[in-house]
Amino acid sequence: MVALIAAVLSLTALLLPLQFALARSQALSGAADAAALAAADTLSGAVAGTPCDQASLVARANGAQLDACALDGLVATVRVAGSIVGFRVTATATAGPPALGND
Repeated sequence: MVALIAAVLSLTALLLPLQFALARSQALSGAADAAALAAADTLSGAVAGTPCDQASLVARANGAQLDACALDGLVATVRVAGSIVGFRVTATATAGPPALGND
């Protein structure tokens, strides 16, 4: 019984940091998405301000730091950075109007 309890505790100790890293990774992806949308909204005129400044504000509000911001017409691509278990990790997102294509 003691061995079973020790095995369960050991497995929990190994999986807990992995679960935390996965959750933080998803949070960074969400921060990138929100920052890209903020920049695209600013580019379209829906929000006042400078697109990359708005993206930076939204990224910080979501616990990330704006690492890069590229604008192309009404399309904004941003990269945010954060740390996961002591490692620097980035997430990238693009937002803008839908592309017109031939279906």
